[in-house]
Parts: sequence; C-alpha cells; structure tokens
Amino acid sequence: MTIIDPDEASSARSIHDAFFAEACAALGYDDSTTTMLLLASREIRAELPLRRDDGSISVFNAFRVQHHNARGPYKGGLRYHPDLDLNESRGLACLMTLKAALVDVPFGGAKGGIDCDPHALSSTELERLTRAFVGKFHRLLGPNRDIPAPDVGPDAQVMAWINDEYAKLYGYNPAAVTGKPIIVGGSHGRVEATGRGVSIVIDALARLRGEDLNGSRVAIQGFGNVGTHAALGLAALGLTVVAVSNVGSARYAANGFSTAELAAAATEHDRLPEGDTITNAELLALDCDYLIPAAMGGAIHARNAPDVRARVIVEAANSPLTADADALLGARGVTIVPDILANAGGIIVSYFEWVQNLQQVSWTLDQVHDGLRDRLAAATEQVVIRAAHDDTDYRSAAYRIATVKVKDAFFLSGF
Repeated sequence: MTIIDPDEASSARSIHDAFFAEACAALGYDDSTTTMLLLASREIRAELPLRRDDGSISVFNAFRVQHHNARGPYKGGLRYHPDLDLNESRGLACLMTLKAALVDVPFGGAKGGIDCDPHALSSTELERLTRAFVGKFHRLLGPNRDIPAPDVGPDAQVMAWINDEYAKLYGYNPAAVTGKPIIVGGSHGRVEATGRGVSIVIDALARLRGEDLNGSRVAIQGFGNVGTHAALGLAALGLTVVAVSNVGSARYAANGFSTAELAAAATEHDRLPEGDTITNAELLALDCDYLIPAAMGGAIHARNAPDVRARVIVEAANSPLTADADALLGARGVTIVPDILANAGGIIVSYFEWVQNLQQVSWTLDQVHDGLRDRLAAATEQVVIRAAHDDTDYRSAAYRIATVKVKDAFFLSGF
C-alpha cells in the first residue's frame, strides 16, 4: 500500500477544486484557509493482483481519496472503470464533501475504486477482486471512518461482497457500507435514489420559479440506473421525455416516449425504447427544455457546448460539464443545476441506510421517499434564495452554501 506524496497530490486541480476555490474567494477566505479546505486528508493507492479464471494473473490499481471528515465519517462511492485514476478520485472526493454539506447530511467526502472493466470480468473474478480491495483497504474503512457505496460499475451485489468481507474481519456491522441488497441490511429506495432525486430537484426548482412542467421536453443522455429512474420520475410529473441514450446509441421520439415504454426498457440492461435512431451528439443538441447528462463526466465541453439548445441543464452525472462549457453556457443564459444538488439523492438515501443500520431498524419505502423529497426540496430552495441574494448562478450559490459549512466545521473542530 502506497501513501501518496502531498506534492504529487497538489499537482493536479480538478474542476471541483476550481469551483471550490472560487467559492472561497467569493466568501473572502484567505489563501491559507482555501488551501487547507482543498487539501485531501489522505490519498491511498494499492495494487491488486487477480488470478483469472484461466489461471493467468492481472494486476489492477485501486484508489481511495479521503477528502474531509470534519462533518462526519468519509462517505463516497466506489467506481470500477478502466479510466479511473488518482486525479479523478481526488475531484470526486472533493465533490462528495460539498454534496454532503449542501444537503446537510453528516458526512465528509471520499471516492475511489479500481481501474477495471467489470463487464470484462466473470462474476467470480469480480468477487475475488472486490474482496481483495477490502483486504487492502479495510483498516481505513468502517461505519465511523469511511463508508463506501456503489458508483459507476459496482452494484448491490458488489456491496454485499464488501459487507461480507468486512464482517469476516470485524464482525457483523452493516453500517460499514451502503447500497447493499435489502435482505442484508440495505434500504428501500436506494437503487432509484439518485434518479428520483433528479426529478425532485426539477420539480422543486419549477415550483420556486413559478414554472409549469407539464409538457416540458426532456432529453436524457445515459439511460442507466440514474437516467431510467429520472425519466420515470419526470414522466410521472407530466414532462415529455423525447430522447434517451446509452453508450452505443440514442433514440428520439418527437411526441415523447410513453411511461410504459420507458418502464419496459428500464427493466433490461442497455435496452432503449423504440424510436428514431440518433447519435449522442445529436441528442445533446436537441431543442428541448431540459437536458439531463446522466452518463460520464465531461460529456459537454467547449467544442459541443455551442450546439446545446436546452434552456436548463441538470447535472445528473458527476461533472458532465467542463469548466469551459459551464462558462460558455452560463454566458448564454442557460440555467445549470449543479451536480452537488441535482444528483445528491444517492448520498441522502445512503445516509438513511447508514442510520437504519446503526439503529437496527428498517424504514418503509414511503419514509425514505418522504425524507428524500424533504431534504432535496429544502436544499433546492436554499440554492435559489442564495443565488438571488448574491446575484449569481446556481452552481456558485450551491458551492458557497456548502463551503461555509465545511469551513465552519473544519475550524470549529480545533484546527
């Protein structure tokens, strides 16, 4: 296990660091305070040798960045993706710190994972690799230290393996990991939390702005777990979902997909509803009211931002807009709902799962949904009020709200 040198850690700045630093400047924090808030508490890298089913050996890299824990234990997903590296983990850990603060759950931020393609591994290989991850990182994990959750790649089954491997070392303690299957301590409503949260934020924002959502046209890039549940939630609110996509293709329906079509497609991996075939680039350029990038980061950048015609972009993915795209679209008057608000449903219901595990109780689905709606609606209202007060955009307002909470907790802790 290698502890990363702080000089190496400070060499790369993520988009989240940039927005965080801008918030610090707007709040009047000095350079020393800004530096301390940006600096991660710990960065870890480990090598995970895996014996494949055919007897060969592959070596994967695993990462965990623990950003800040002044507001509570570190919390953040595990990402299984071949492009994952330490720099991406840094940015996502910072994002988690701010997201938890914005929606007022008592966690700090962490992120990490393994640079593997889970689809290229057999189930037994994936299990061995996951258990190897726990073997290398378990001393840094735990219900009051660092609580992993699923991100891109891992699912509830992976979380169940982590839960079991951790229990072998420390005894039964389901609060050490969230996103588990319900039968082993998971929470109702966790699977759909992030996508459902997107629809809650859009509904809350429209109410605050006095807008009628009925018939508004929506395009969703990424019809995975988040995109499917966002689509179903928005359709239930009366919006018209006109386009959806996966990594390989996109479908467009001028009059919108029915809720039944969306629900049927959502039940099968990589299936899209029937419609006209378009490219992902064409989806991003559609004339629509809401554009929801729900795939990977950097989908909208300086080269394709001029083609975007949506009046509102809701960041269901983490960092789907680059800094350049954010500036270009903001200058055109496009409303951007930032990821630390739009996709915060996942960390909220992860918090609910953690609380249930600690208290050894189980909430109903209605309790989870009500709690999710209340927290996201309250956070959305705070962002809208702060943006109006500061005469700024929603991203800047959200970052300022979160940054104040992180800074106050950090210094009240006695730094």
